[in-house]
Amino acid sequence: MNRTLKLVSALGVGMMTAAGLAQTTAPQAPATTAAPTAVAPQAVPAKIALIEYEQVAAATNEGQRSLQDLQKKYEPKKAQLDALSQEIDSLKKQVQSAPATLSDEERASRLRTIDTKQKQLTRDAEDAQAAYTADVQESVGKIAQKLGPVVIKYVQQNGYTMLLDNTGQQGGLAVMWTLPGTDISQAVVDAYNASSGVAAPMPAAPSAARPRTTTTTPRPAAPKPAAPKQ
Repeated sequence: MNRTLKLVSALGVGMMTAAGLAQTTAPQAPATTAAPTAVAPQAVPAKIALIEYEQVAAATNEGQRSLQDLQKKYEPKKAQLDALSQEIDSLKKQVQSAPATLSDEERASRLRTIDTKQKQLTRDAEDAQAAYTADVQESVGKIAQKLGPVVIKYVQQNGYTMLLDNTGQQGGLAVMWTLPGTDISQAVVDAYNASSGVAAPMPAAPSAARPRTTTTTPRPAAPKPAAPKQ
């Protein structure tokens, strides 16, 4: 696409240069010669498509497999955080059910222990969340880079004149309503799965869990089209 744009630009510069030379070298037309009739520009019918680019990258078979691998990677850390949370709950119950004969010093000591462990839980959970988010962005970002050519090929083959990304990031495009059939997200997912050859992963076990997060997938360097959700 960039090569095409460069070629068009080069041709445009060449045509302007040739026109300028013609004006300086060509003999002046007689005053009675009628000016050429201006040609009205031709309007190109618009065919707009939408895409949720980040979600499409994550929804591919390759993206789902990568996310499942990350889920397994962080399961031990989640189990550790769950165990610490349960320990804190148990300590709180012990303090609440402690006999009235419990000294103020002992009660304060137990509360300090709970507070220390609570701070540790918060810190460890935030660290795990940050690490998980970074891994997701890196993993899905690699797929997003490979997705660009597939999206461009799809919109070109299907005659779209404009592609809008409806990922919904802050400051980005927010599509309020569209006609059915303008969202090509699933079609692009199918096209990428077919070209990548990666089989769909097995469904994750219901008991499996991973840190909850919201991700922002890095955009590919090359221009990319956006695919809409169905």
